[in-house]
Amino acid sequence: MLEGLSDVDEPRLPGEATVVVDSAADVERMEFQLGLRRRGISDQAVLKAMDAVPREHFVAAEFADSAYADQALPIACGQTISQPYVVAYMTEQLEAWPQHRVLEIGTGSGYQAAVLSRLAREVVSIERYRTLADAARDRIKTLGFSNVTIMAGDGLAGAPDQAPFDRIIVTAAAQEVPNGLLDQLADGGKMLLPLGPHHGTQHIVKLTKSASGEVERENLIAVRFVPLLPGKAREL
Repeated sequence: MLEGLSDVDEPRLPGEATVVVDSAADVERMEFQLGLRRRGISDQAVLKAMDAVPREHFVAAEFADSAYADQALPIACGQTISQPYVVAYMTEQLEAWPQHRVLEIGTGSGYQAAVLSRLAREVVSIERYRTLADAARDRIKTLGFSNVTIMAGDGLAGAPDQAPFDRIIVTAAAQEVPNGLLDQLADGGKMLLPLGPHHGTQHIVKLTKSASGEVERENLIAVRFVPLLPGKAREL
């Protein structure tokens, strides 16, 4: 639910070979992967996860031809599906491993949750719009990503009955760190969220919680996300 603010030139990678492909879809997927690598995504598990999730199933039908373009696209309820690079970047920075339980705040189309499901043991995702939550749940079920649970609810409240989580990712912009979510982060865990004014530039922030409960903060790339709002949406 975001869009990176800067573009990066895409030079040919060292050792890139010319690959013969059989269809336009093959070309599109190949360019998708090469584009992520050229922009600095190097974790092979993340690249594999991005390749394993068919993005065309997470965009509106009228945008199917642009599903693999590196841009944010509109979805229902005035929200967006984030551009692939930022999804990959946040996924890489989150460092989700096979033993981890992940909490996502802001399900949207379900794309980020699906990508994380290829890396983590379990993903719990909360969406304030019931329309989006229901559609994402059906989509995830149809695609067979069985380790994802999607709930409609107040994202800022998190899921305290299922805490602690090894990783927490927030895909909407908060103006300050949500302490209620930080409390649900396990010792040694990592939390990633866009932080900054709702109508200006935000930065991805990585919070790492030590075994003693101290929190280390690292500012990462500039982005622009939709606002993180309290409560459950009254409509939609």
